[in-house]
Amino acid sequence: MSNLKIFLNEDKPNQNCSIKKNLQKFWSRVLKVNDAVEKLITKVVKNIQSLTLVDIFLMKKCNGGIVVIVQRYHLDSVLHLTKIWEITKKINKYVAHFYKPFITRDSHMASKMATFKHQLSRGFQQQTQYFNVVINSMGCGVIVTDVNSCIESINPVAEELTGWSKNEAIGKKLLEVFLLKDADTEEEIDNLAARAMNRGEILNLPENCKLVAKNGSEISIGDTVSPVRGEDGEILGAVLVFQDISKRKKREAELIHNAFHDSITGLPNRILFLDRLTQSFERSKRRKNYSFAVLFVDLDGFKKINDKFGHGMGDKLLIDISQLLECCLRRGDTVARLGGDEFAILLEDIEDVADGVNVAKRIQEKLETPFDINERKILITASIGIALSNRTHHEPLNLLDDADKAMYQAKKQGKAGYRVFEAES
Repeated sequence: MSNLKIFLNEDKPNQNCSIKKNLQKFWSRVLKVNDAVEKLITKVVKNIQSLTLVDIFLMKKCNGGIVVIVQRYHLDSVLHLTKIWEITKKINKYVAHFYKPFITRDSHMASKMATFKHQLSRGFQQQTQYFNVVINSMGCGVIVTDVNSCIESINPVAEELTGWSKNEAIGKKLLEVFLLKDADTEEEIDNLAARAMNRGEILNLPENCKLVAKNGSEISIGDTVSPVRGEDGEILGAVLVFQDISKRKKREAELIHNAFHDSITGLPNRILFLDRLTQSFERSKRRKNYSFAVLFVDLDGFKKINDKFGHGMGDKLLIDISQLLECCLRRGDTVARLGGDEFAILLEDIEDVADGVNVAKRIQEKLETPFDINERKILITASIGIALSNRTHHEPLNLLDDADKAMYQAKKQGKAGYRVFEAES
């Protein structure tokens, strides 16, 4: 015999016993109360039952008091007792009923149907509670929408990232709460939930997207948006799972920067310099009268300074020299540290070799002023080789090699000078 708890309330107390006896043939426990509303309220609150039997006439007599109780305490399994087909607008939500007088089989079947409805409802409530516990426990943001992209659920992490509370967000259109824009173009990204539902597939959030929070702050985010399907495959909505990847993005940017820049001076390194030189080389093939030049700069006597005063002072001298070289160039030009005491300069879109010579002279003039490092005056010179691009260069490295050869020619002439590369006839 089932352990079902049934709450029975009849308008005629003497009929309670008859109904109770019939129901007890199938169910183990049937509670009986009188028709006083006050006692009824106390009984319902104290014993939230599996099944509630209420006489429709009594519900009218109590001015809907029982309906209020049923609604307030979510007693979703309600069975009505009635002599006539009378379900008023006030109680039309509760349609399960059987007629008086009744036979035992009718009462059993009616109570069984109402109980089955109750079990389904409780099962759904448990699933909903479990779902909420799961998404609220996740370490990433979760937003669930319906098919119209209206927000149905948002977890605490999503509240924190978007700046919208749960009460504010639920019911709003997704783009009001979850506004994304491209970090490169600053353009707003369209409704990804709608796109995922239209395609019926899981989509990754764009690589460089940023979430614009309620207060206007921007956060780099990543992860996925997926359509939500029912058991029959019908799309019911979408779920967005996302997390703050700002720290990861920052770390990636640092790794990329370190891969292409010198660790001491912060200048582009040999790899980045050769990449930009290659771009200039390819550009010269497409554009007529496009010229560029490479200057190879080698510091004279740097090793002796490094050995005498130590690597700390040597590194500081390299930093100061890198800043001096940058001051001698235009905005679009490149200066790089190739390694040791060697630097390379790429002059873009110049008229002729005279532009390269002018830069070399400017560098030599500035090097005439000693560097003040750790209360010491350090004077250093440089030998500079200059190579102008021409059609005889088949590879970018050919131009760098020519500038290197010109630099050695300048050193042979006595250092602290410059030399323009001249091809051997």
